[in-house]
Amino acid sequence: MNFILAVNIRIKPENVERFMARLLENARAAREEPGCRQFEVLVDPADRTKVLLFEVYDDQQAFEVHQQTPHFRQYLAEAVPLLASRERQVLQRALPA
Repeated sequence: MNFILAVNIRIKPENVERFMARLLENARAAREEPGCRQFEVLVDPADRTKVLLFEVYDDQQAFEVHQQTPHFRQYLAEAVPLLASRERQVLQRALPA
C-alpha cells in the first residue's frame, strides 16, 4: 500500500523566492528516489505564500528513506525556517488502485 503525504505550507511573504528555490531542488531530487512515485508542488495562483505538497511513496519505509537523504536534510535546515507554518497529513486511498 502506498504512503501518501499532503503538506500544507504557508511561506513568510518575504521568503517566497528563497523558499521555492530550495523546495524545487528537494522535489527534483525526491522524484529520482526509487521509492518515490509522485512529488507535486502546487501553488495557489491567488496567493504564492500558500503551497501544497502531494507526495506518494511505495510505503512508509520509502518515505523514511527519503527523510534521511542529504537533499531532504538540507531542505529542512535551510527552507523550513522560512515558513510561517507547515502541516503534514498522512492519507490513504479510499479504494485500491
